[in-house]
Amino acid sequence: MGSYSRERALDRIVGLAGHGQDVVTLWSEVSELLTPALPNLSGPCWYTLDPASLLITSHFNPVLREELPREMLEFEYYEDDVHDLASVARSDSGVSSLHEAAGGDPSSSPRWQANMEMGGDQELVVALRTRTGEAWGSVTLYRGPGDRMFSDEDKEFLLALAPALGQGARRALLIGEARDPDGPQAPSLLVLSAEGEVESSTPGVERWVSDLPGGDWAAGRLPAAVFSVAAQARRSAEGRDAPGEVAVARVLSGSGTWVVLHGATMVSDGPQRVAVIVEPAHPARITPLLMAAYGLTEREQEVTRLVLQGDSTGEIAERLVVSPHTVQQHLKSVFEKTDVRSRRDLVGKVFFNHYEPRLRDNEQRVVDGRPLRGGPKI
Repeated sequence: MGSYSRERALDRIVGLAGHGQDVVTLWSEVSELLTPALPNLSGPCWYTLDPASLLITSHFNPVLREELPREMLEFEYYEDDVHDLASVARSDSGVSSLHEAAGGDPSSSPRWQANMEMGGDQELVVALRTRTGEAWGSVTLYRGPGDRMFSDEDKEFLLALAPALGQGARRALLIGEARDPDGPQAPSLLVLSAEGEVESSTPGVERWVSDLPGGDWAAGRLPAAVFSVAAQARRSAEGRDAPGEVAVARVLSGSGTWVVLHGATMVSDGPQRVAVIVEPAHPARITPLLMAAYGLTEREQEVTRLVLQGDSTGEIAERLVVSPHTVQQHLKSVFEKTDVRSRRDLVGKVFFNHYEPRLRDNEQRVVDGRPLRGGPKI
């Protein structure tokens, strides 16, 4: 495909990512544009990740629509291989091919051997990171034996899409969570007409609106931040902002907590509408999980989170401004409390106990037509 055709595909995909639609619809529609621009085997494999841990929360392939085999998850979290989603998500480049990671000879890689059994050969992984660096997903493309190798141009094309798709995945998860809340801290959703009138809202939004500067739900007055994010979303949809520009605002509420607002245009045949999602800027959800499940101290939670992301002892020590010996002492305590013997076992235990249930729940949600969820299942 020529550069002009890829540019058109890029513009259209970035536009799709800016709409307020669910995760499955987003992945399906993007796949229809991506595969002609970047031919691959059996369609793209889309994942959502928990940015706090870089662990998988959902998987979707628009062609196969099958459950992710447990063996693939065991390769991901128990095998010491040259290639995995978390390592790509935390890398500087955000993109990696299995052949390159294996130095041109992937024959010793269990991951490659499994791919070959299913008819694949090449594997290209791209992290879907927002412009602020958070990885909310990844996409994996495959090619068969004898197919053209993934090129630098292929990687550059996907990297150009990644920020918009990362933000699109984040936004889609938020919209789904707001429409299917499971607790008082769930985000809330406002849908505004082209004139800025409230067309619909989810439970709890009145509390958020009235707590933001200038807002009074009872008086029918929306905060200025809501209108600002909605206007930014409209500009982006009309191409008046830079490609991939996202509508996000961080606002200090009257009660003294930080609140994040996201804007997205809604796909509709009628007049343009905008969804504004309001959520608390709360800490990563993995923190209460680790505390409740294993009784880890605050510092042990920090060490565990960095282990899940793939940091070495030296990297953890540098991030936390402690000695490597101190990190090892924290790890020893974490291993005892979680009843594991190694970092690899720790990652596997956290994933299979708390993230695989979310993954399987999301697979059923796809079948039922319900919105997907992010984060671990607590």
